[in-house]
Amino acid sequence: MALTPYTTRPAYDRDLPTASPVTPAEDMRTMAVHSISWGAVFAGAVIALVAQVILNMVGLGIGLSTVDPAGNGTPTAGSLSSGAGIWFVISGILASTAGGWLAGRLSGKPANTTTAYHGLIAWAVSTLVVVYLLSSAVGGVISGASSAVSSTLGGAGNLIGGSVKTAAQAAAPSLPGMDNPFSNIESQVRNGTGNDPEALKNAAVSAMRAAVTGDAAQQKNAQEKAAQALAKAQNIPVDQARTQVAQYVQQFNDTVAKTKEQAKQAADAAARVGAQGALYGALALILGALSAFFAGRGAAVDPVVSRAAMTTTTQRRV
Repeated sequence: MALTPYTTRPAYDRDLPTASPVTPAEDMRTMAVHSISWGAVFAGAVIALVAQVILNMVGLGIGLSTVDPAGNGTPTAGSLSSGAGIWFVISGILASTAGGWLAGRLSGKPANTTTAYHGLIAWAVSTLVVVYLLSSAVGGVISGASSAVSSTLGGAGNLIGGSVKTAAQAAAPSLPGMDNPFSNIESQVRNGTGNDPEALKNAAVSAMRAAVTGDAAQQKNAQEKAAQALAKAQNIPVDQARTQVAQYVQQFNDTVAKTKEQAKQAADAAARVGAQGALYGALALILGALSAFFAGRGAAVDPVVSRAAMTTTTQRRV
């Protein structure tokens, strides 16, 4: 059977060769049209990153200009965080659009689907770079903050259990003197002993510490020992010392309760901020990907066909 440029495979034998109107040279050009240009992708990613930095600096400048420490017109923390999240989404869209369009244009492809994928890949590369930089920066900040907190607030662990220690460390910045809930009680005990020997002061402080931080099952005995030591150190009746010990225990419990409440509030606020940030981040990524895709799609170049190519194609088909 003779084959012509438009001969198709017969229905009874699909293994027969067939001819196509597309020449090998034209087939290679089609493959080149749909190939990826990594140079264009990286160029678009760089432009997207630089645009993101510039837009973030603009947003930071606008946000700081609204803060007036001496006036009453300063926005609240909630409004500032919401504004920062909205600006983060907008800046991500603009930066992705710029990077996606440039990647699509520099690819030199006439197929808008191919240029759209160039824009999308450029957005993905820039996103991975941002994620890496953020993870490195956050890791360094967390490491430094953890060492600072452990060195500053380590004394609280000697007084209370693990859960209370965590609460005290979390609430310490907003509660003065909460890094050591027993510090105020210790100062009161030492000041109340006057010019008594140092040994009596230390014994009273140690007994009082055991009374407020000891095992709950032995707390009654510890409080009695603390009352005896306090009465001896201050030369007061035992009944009066017992009253003071009960007051100190109540003061310590109130301090720990306030610390726990402050820590709970701080944890709730951190959870809300984290959830809000995650939602803003997801929205920025989704809209950024879409904007990069469609920007790259619109950056496709118009195909240019030379007169010689048109003549060759016409002669071949004739």
